[in-house]
Amino acid sequence: MEFGILFTSHPNPVAEPYPHRDVHARVTKQVVRADELGYDYAWVAEHHFSNEYGIMPDVFVYAGYLAALTKRIKIGTAVVTLPLANPLRVAENSAFVDILTGGRFVLGLGSGYRKYEFDAFGVDFEHRRDIQEEALPVLMELLHNKRIDHQGQYFSAKVDGAYELFPHSIQEPHPPIFLAASTERSLGVAGRYGFGTMMSSWTPFAELARQAKVYREALNDTPPQWRQNPARGHVDVARWVYVAETDAKAKRESEEGIMKNLAHFSSGHTSGYLGTVSKDVGASPRDYDALNKDILLHGSPASVVEKIETLRDTAGVDSVMLHYPPYYGQDKALASLELFATEVIPKFKAPAPKRKTA
Repeated sequence: MEFGILFTSHPNPVAEPYPHRDVHARVTKQVVRADELGYDYAWVAEHHFSNEYGIMPDVFVYAGYLAALTKRIKIGTAVVTLPLANPLRVAENSAFVDILTGGRFVLGLGSGYRKYEFDAFGVDFEHRRDIQEEALPVLMELLHNKRIDHQGQYFSAKVDGAYELFPHSIQEPHPPIFLAASTERSLGVAGRYGFGTMMSSWTPFAELARQAKVYREALNDTPPQWRQNPARGHVDVARWVYVAETDAKAKRESEEGIMKNLAHFSSGHTSGYLGTVSKDVGASPRDYDALNKDILLHGSPASVVEKIETLRDTAGVDSVMLHYPPYYGQDKALASLELFATEVIPKFKAPAPKRKTA
């Protein structure tokens, strides 16, 4: 299995007061430490206009900055909100950042779930999936053939003749592409396009297993030209993670922060997001202990290992994307990341083959 960290650039108003400029130095320090600790991915999330979640207007700018500060970790977007973007710019920037990272870039896409972001940009929130589904073939045509002639309802694009998409990425035919998915529609799109899929941090284990099955069935419909995506068939699950020496300590240090974060997600800001990804959480938020049974990965290393084994065995999860709110403080967040790296990750990595001796 692989393990990444989802960085939402979410400010902690106590430590990073308005206008929250300090949040980016803190997140960057955590990304660099994740690289040193051997995590596979650093995922950065696009969000706009709110200090109650993420402050990250351009994930490509940040990914290019992180390229120079890291050595081996893959830098991914989780996600580029495709209905708010131009697919030509997404294709260009993906290839450019792949070069800057030396072939370590991963493109994660999604339709978005925060209405206020769409209202600000003047984009129809209710048609966001329609917009995304027009943009996706444009993006794939550009990545594969470097040219496009498209006149559609939401986009017009023409790059042909003596002109083509530049630059060309290092990874071929393009960087790995994932699609965030939680509905039957989006899971089907992910499978048909041959994308990897990223599943929600709030979805209970049993529902994750069902969604993974829907996605894998849709992979049968991937046309031959899109089966070369390095991420095809890959199920990545985001989970709220906090690891401490004991279950009791993990609860003591994380309960207040995670429940505060859930209160935000249960509000109107996420436009019914929780109701989409989880019937239980969205309708009636549960207490910490109930959430920690089949949603949170909180506890001792042994408890967290057991839960990840369940995800692997029931849903066929290929990688876990660690996520956590900013309220724990820098020291506790880094301590959790380090304990996870030293006590949890090795349980899921194949041991190196023994060297033969003469």
